[in-house]
Amino acid sequence: MRVALKLAYIGTEFHGSQIQPNVETVEKELFKALRNLRIIESPKSANYTCAGRTDAGVHAFGQVIAFDTDKPNLAIPRVVNSELPPTIWAWAHAEVPCDFDARRSAVSRHYRYVMSGEEFDISKIREASKLLLGTHDFENFSRSDGEKSTVRTLERINARVDGELTTIEVVGNSFLWNMVRKIVTALSMIGKGVRDNDWLLQMLNPEIYEEGIEPAPPYGLTLMGVNYGGNIEWIEDNYSIKRAGEQNRKRILRYRVMAEVLEELISHE
Repeated sequence: MRVALKLAYIGTEFHGSQIQPNVETVEKELFKALRNLRIIESPKSANYTCAGRTDAGVHAFGQVIAFDTDKPNLAIPRVVNSELPPTIWAWAHAEVPCDFDARRSAVSRHYRYVMSGEEFDISKIREASKLLLGTHDFENFSRSDGEKSTVRTLERINARVDGELTTIEVVGNSFLWNMVRKIVTALSMIGKGVRDNDWLLQMLNPEIYEEGIEPAPPYGLTLMGVNYGGNIEWIEDNYSIKRAGEQNRKRILRYRVMAEVLEELISHE
């Protein structure tokens, strides 16, 4: 049977999602858990696929993986989570067709970026984001990864202010390496008045204009979800969702305390 899982993880402690030698990654922990539970023998033999890799420090709420297993009764969130660290958790599963590929079967992907919002003109960001919608060559917004084509289609970009934070939501068919984070950098520059819409239009025409920009920091980015066109019947695990919530509320409290400590430290400089 082929099974798909929805995963969430806090990327801060990992060198990305994709397995790499000699560093901690999400897949390293995931493969170890699946093997320890004897759900799979190896990623290769199980035809393992992942919706998309995330960079070091990037988080996920709706990452999707799929694999073949002869123990589908064990390939459920609460069992898999028993072998995972608290920074990674599965929260939904589904039986999928034998030819389901978590990456190639995806219709679209949804990313969210959160950043400090005090210094941005949100109206400028919203106006500029309209220029990015549709199909464009995003070569100037990517880091070379051997992609044959840098043409991508963006379906939706929303920007909003929540208190002292600005949130940018981006939905597209697929994304190049660093593409979302570089889009955020570009929109931030426009929001600060450093660049304008004419520059953004130039950036979308890499055949005649080339400029490298730095990607926004990874800690603000989250892969929120992957859409497969409604063809999958996901079964959510309420116990796993509740357990993850309890663990993360403790983490939030710790971060709030640390923020207060740091504020006290710099107030005495």
